[in-house]
Amino acid sequence: MKNTITILSISLFFLASVNAQDLNSYFASTDSFLKEHVKNGRVNYKAIKNNPDVLASLLANAKKISVSKTDAKNYQAFWINTYNLLVIDGIVRNHPLKSPLDVNGFFDKKKHEVGGENITLNDIENKLLRANFPTEARFHFVLVCAGLGCPPIINSAYQPSTLDAQLQKQTVKALNDNNFIRVNKNKVQVSQIFEWYKGDFEQNGSDLVDFINAYRTEQLPDKSRVSYYPYDWTLNEVK
Repeated sequence: MKNTITILSISLFFLASVNAQDLNSYFASTDSFLKEHVKNGRVNYKAIKNNPDVLASLLANAKKISVSKTDAKNYQAFWINTYNLLVIDGIVRNHPLKSPLDVNGFFDKKKHEVGGENITLNDIENKLLRANFPTEARFHFVLVCAGLGCPPIINSAYQPSTLDAQLQKQTVKALNDNNFIRVNKNKVQVSQIFEWYKGDFEQNGSDLVDFINAYRTEQLPDKSRVSYYPYDWTLNEVK
């Protein structure tokens, strides 16, 4: 019995070590890929389509990686990066196009085999990230849907060791962007992201203005009248 337990412990340790190596390699390769193909928040889909092998290899590796949600930082970083890569892959496969909405079921029907799951993009956002970490509203500023209405994609991978700082930086950047939060005296127009996911931004007695002001250098007026401007689904493509 003792020998059996020892062998099992060694096997589990080996599997954990292999998976950690795969995960670290995945983050590093994703970082290199994004640095090459993302500029100023836009993606060079044409270049990726002309040479799709690196992206295909990344997503093939993502199929073999499994991360427990109890390992929160690795789990979140893996699924954020994977979501963004799957969006890019979906655009590349259908390129040229003007919007991700040109592809039927892009977010809610097309299934992807990654991370030991067979899931849609909406499942990653809503079931794996938002449902498991309901107080983390900053996800909305790092999951990039390929539309210009979305906060811009960064040209680096999200890493577990820097994830909190990256989430904070992207949220601050979005909420201080005059094109994203449009202020005219006490009239404020905000992205439909805040309408679609209102509950994420209004927690613990705070309202939407409270959430936005927590990240802004110039505070919105206390009696701001908030409305929503139409979402821009135009493709975030390098021109």
